[in-house]
Amino acid sequence: MSRNILLMTGDGIGPEIVAEASKVLDQVNSRFSLGLVMSEAKLGGQAYDEYGAPYPEATRDKARQADAILLGAVGGPKWDAVERHLRPEQGLLDIRSDLQLFANLRPAILYPQLADASSLKPELVAGLDILIVRELTGGIYFGEPRGIRILEDGQRQGYNTDVYTESEIRRIAEIGFELARKRGGRICSVDKANVLEVTLLWREVVTEVSTNYPDVELSHLYVDNAAMQLVARPKQFDVILTGNLFGDILSDEAAMLTGSIGMLPSASLNKERRGMYEPCHGSAPDITGQGIANPLATILSLSMMLRYSLGEQKAADSIDAAVGRVLDTGLRTQDIFTPGTTKASTSEMGEAVLKEL
Repeated sequence: MSRNILLMTGDGIGPEIVAEASKVLDQVNSRFSLGLVMSEAKLGGQAYDEYGAPYPEATRDKARQADAILLGAVGGPKWDAVERHLRPEQGLLDIRSDLQLFANLRPAILYPQLADASSLKPELVAGLDILIVRELTGGIYFGEPRGIRILEDGQRQGYNTDVYTESEIRRIAEIGFELARKRGGRICSVDKANVLEVTLLWREVVTEVSTNYPDVELSHLYVDNAAMQLVARPKQFDVILTGNLFGDILSDEAAMLTGSIGMLPSASLNKERRGMYEPCHGSAPDITGQGIANPLATILSLSMMLRYSLGEQKAADSIDAAVGRVLDTGLRTQDIFTPGTTKASTSEMGEAVLKEL
């Protein structure tokens, strides 16, 4: 039985990195007889340019039929002057909401070969393996009312609403606890319950959910302390559970512990485990077209796709192992290059992974 995989290259370096990941996907599809059928659609700025909308109906129809989606990246200065509801980033928010992709999984794993590329001392990050579980379809990014208004004194005032329902908190907490149970058995919930009522409710609901997981150790941190602890003692964390805004910031901070955000994949899942997979980095317009972008985060996103949405563990393991062997050879794209290693282009890194597969 065939399964439908939708490829969306997006903007900036998106087409370059998805091109390499597509080759890897073709190879594992053939090698493991996965029965995957690939199609393409547009999202973000390229969709706006062609359809006048960042998440057009043509893409929506394909996305709803897909078993899994691989996305490159969206956005860029080209669309800075476009109205907010038509900007590329809105397309990303729209597809997450449309497909109810509420659970964002962002692993921060330090490959031992990249310890010297981390912004922290090797002894602080050696063996690092953190999973950040971020709620993705609620919170301040989606809350209403929002906007910019004129006050009585003529000043402009911007406002956004940070809002979570109990059910939204409960469902992401259950995902976090289930994953912690399969890992190190520890979960740290990050909030700002001392000043924000919405996160006071977050803490209360997460604590209630924890009673169903007596084998998982729950701790709580305020977000400012969590940010500090990620730099001071990052290996204390196993699973970090948090809301949309805090998860967005903390996952990028954790990225730098691993040597480069170009190494970090992500998964965004709905309750049926259908999902969209993408690298954590952005569209990198400053290096677009130069052939120096790191495709490994996108290739590792394929591994997450095979593991979480398609249940193909052996194929996922083969990709992870191939990436590890490539790093063993000393091959590096510009973002993870250190003295004594060999600099590679985007396509050269992709070809190296193919060779190892």
